[in-house]
Amino acid sequence: MMITRTRFAPSPTGLLHVGGARTALFSYLLAKAEGGKFVLRIEDTDLERSSEASVKEILDGMTWLGLDWDEGPIFQTDRFPRYKEVIQQLLAADKAYQCCCSKDRLEKLREQQMAAGIKPRYDGKCRDNKTSDTAESVIRFRNPHTGSVAWDDLVRGPISIANAELDDLVIARPDGSPTYNFTVVVDDIDMQISDVIRGDDHINNTPRQINIYHALGAQPPAFGHVPMILGEDGARLSKRHGAVGVTQYRDDGYLPEALLNYLVRLGWSHGDEEIFSLDEMIKLFKISDVNKKPSGFNTEKLNWLNQHWIRTLPVEQVAEALAYQFKLLGIDQSSGPALIDIVPVQADRVKTLKEMAEQSRILFEDFTEFDANAAKKNLRPVSREPLTKIRAALESVNDWTAEVLHQTIIDTAESMDLKMGKIAQPLRVAVCGSGVSPSIDKTLWLVGKERCLRRIDMALEYISKREAAGGG
Repeated sequence: MMITRTRFAPSPTGLLHVGGARTALFSYLLAKAEGGKFVLRIEDTDLERSSEASVKEILDGMTWLGLDWDEGPIFQTDRFPRYKEVIQQLLAADKAYQCCCSKDRLEKLREQQMAAGIKPRYDGKCRDNKTSDTAESVIRFRNPHTGSVAWDDLVRGPISIANAELDDLVIARPDGSPTYNFTVVVDDIDMQISDVIRGDDHINNTPRQINIYHALGAQPPAFGHVPMILGEDGARLSKRHGAVGVTQYRDDGYLPEALLNYLVRLGWSHGDEEIFSLDEMIKLFKISDVNKKPSGFNTEKLNWLNQHWIRTLPVEQVAEALAYQFKLLGIDQSSGPALIDIVPVQADRVKTLKEMAEQSRILFEDFTEFDANAAKKNLRPVSREPLTKIRAALESVNDWTAEVLHQTIIDTAESMDLKMGKIAQPLRVAVCGSGVSPSIDKTLWLVGKERCLRRIDMALEYISKREAAGGG
């Protein structure tokens, strides 16, 4: 029985976008669900556009997502001698030929065909000629003229395309470098790839590739073409929709578990379930369950999933990802509470870890000004006495825990015959600089005793200055 072997084969000409990441995920899941192998191949034959920076982005994105490859990364540029060998094999078998048509001739041919309403394709001028090498000569594959190419697509079902619709594609450029449709066939044969999962924009390439497989006496793999991802306006997801690379989602505060969970649901489902860990995906995934219709990207849904995983993953794991956000924001983690204490307090209040880090800055860094609206409403002369009393009570607290602090606020409010909010809200503004924070007891606990007392003093000074200026 043939072992399932899939591959993800990005071109390092840009970022690893969500469409590519979803293809990688589906390929990974298919291999893992069937106890197979997942291969990472870097298709870098476009020497002008490929870059080391893009390779790094791809590898970083795959690593962050946890899509660990079993073999690779394999670079096509390391395999040029192999491609040259196979091209010579095709030439010797008369399954490829040299074409010396100039760029001018090919451009004029294209213009004539388009003007006549004919699908542009090479007319086979050099197909049966014994041509000599020129500076512009290329190697073309001798595609069959009759019959059709058919395959049972793993996603879309039976597909058939007439060979008459295909032309003799170029498999080697004038400089001898191989082309995409040729190299992927050689690679997939040599790497014994059994299943190819890719975007449906490759459907037109598939019959060309299948004919090359046959010409090389090889059995084509099973193909599955997944539909595109659409933006929220129904158009294909692109840069104008704010489409970014996978590592940008990391930098924006998303967890890899959340992005993977979201991506798997873009075109695949298992009943009405929404939440899937990677292990659960592996157990449940079947390529036949992938939808034929495009899926729309929904940032709100991604945010909902991200908040779910922030709340449910082990605190230590979330704290490690939060530390990365602190680093991006330049916040010194050593000057405040432990991150594992922050996560449970903030988890229900934020959608991303970037938000969590931004909202937690006050736990690590002092501020010099109060929010104007919050201070105007809460740091008034009438707040002087409650703040003074609670400061004294807090200074006497030795066991600085949320539970003790909560009781301290209650006791102070009762001693002054005030509702808790009459103390808690001025205290919140004093300690946080604004009127928004987690529960006041947990906020005080996280800010720390010395910092709390210092900030209450600053608030009392603010009230005194306001009073001196005649503020009510």
